[in-house]
Amino acid sequence: MRKILLVCLLFISTVSQLTFAENEKWVTSWVGSVQGPYPVGNPSAQPNLSAVFPSPEDGANNQSMRLMVRPDIWGNRTRIRLSNALGTKAVSFENVYVGLQLGSAEIVKGTNLSVTFAGKKTITIPPGQSAWSDPVNLPFVKKMGSANLEGRNLAVSFYIPNVSGPMTWHAKALATSYLTAPNAGSKTSEEVEAAFPFATASWFFLDAVDMSAPISTKVIMGFGDSITDGTASTMNGDDRWPDVLSRRLHKSYGNKFVVLNAGIGGNQIAGPAEYTSTKPFPGGPSAGMRLERDVLSLSGISTVIWLEGINDFSKNGNASTQSVIDAMTDGVQRMKAAGIKVIGATVTTALGSTSAAHGFKEQDEKRKSLNEFIKTSPIFSSYIDFDEVILDPSTGQMKPEYVPESTMGGAGDRLHPNRVGYQAMGNSIALKQLVAP
Repeated sequence: MRKILLVCLLFISTVSQLTFAENEKWVTSWVGSVQGPYPVGNPSAQPNLSAVFPSPEDGANNQSMRLMVRPDIWGNRTRIRLSNALGTKAVSFENVYVGLQLGSAEIVKGTNLSVTFAGKKTITIPPGQSAWSDPVNLPFVKKMGSANLEGRNLAVSFYIPNVSGPMTWHAKALATSYLTAPNAGSKTSEEVEAAFPFATASWFFLDAVDMSAPISTKVIMGFGDSITDGTASTMNGDDRWPDVLSRRLHKSYGNKFVVLNAGIGGNQIAGPAEYTSTKPFPGGPSAGMRLERDVLSLSGISTVIWLEGINDFSKNGNASTQSVIDAMTDGVQRMKAAGIKVIGATVTTALGSTSAAHGFKEQDEKRKSLNEFIKTSPIFSSYIDFDEVILDPSTGQMKPEYVPESTMGGAGDRLHPNRVGYQAMGNSIALKQLVAP
């Protein structure tokens, strides 16, 4: 009788796995492209973290993190990827949980679920590597229905028992997450907000979340620099242009499409020539260096909208137009070889920028040459003319209504659009470009 029961259980498990394989697939539903090590990067509205991480070289130490991320769609199963891509020593993670955010660092009662890695509650990730968790069933998704979870945050909590060393992170989250003090111990199983007294505007170690979805689901990624990352948009407002595009697609097509944001503030296409944890750069690894991790290794990516290049032509980059075109061509060819459709996006103006590295005539001339390539090259399936949306033809600068920044207030830098500008960009995209086979 016992053998019969065991056979039945194995059969049920096998059928369940086959059903998932036949009817569903993993799709990446959130991504936070990594850079590092902390504090190298360009965060926005970052609280003072000196009490949380007294020594950047030591990183986290016997403390817990509760990171808030917004999946673009929800499924009945999830898995997460933890990254030590830019660390210098192995990092151990224990007591990992995923749950539904109620508000602040509080978790909706009964939704905080344990996460394992190869069946274990502890994983040690060597430097330069990352790891996917085991699948986690999310019963609250089935109970509430995915429509009731639109716009809600997944809370990913993990405990780092030892000194982590330099921390892999995404600087500009423009979303609030929560931390404990060092030596506070493991707090990840606690649902109450009081367990996580410190706030951060960045994401640490976590770089991707997958959800189960129908096999027909298409995943669209915005890939680029700070103008995709969302500099000068609002904190916790989800006002970046990929967010606007996501809402439009969901309104018209439901959950048939996922939109991801793989922007890194300060990122370049062709530079820097070298990027390591001991030789970091605020804009992260070049587009080519991070392409495998941030695009090709993720689940179900079908289309990439590539908006980038202005930092290559800044005083920090000072690249030639041809070198940027060559690097972009190589990236497009790699993505196309993986079956990914690539849509080029024209680079918006920085002329007259108050940023010391931007705003000069030679940069604008290079930008225009790159845009001509994007609009005419057959390597792209099509292009989106963001430049036309943002440009004031009478001045060559950004339209005045897009200049005042929305994150903290202020005059704006004439490089990054504000919330209204990002809305205009997201609303300018013809959906037929994305839904066509």
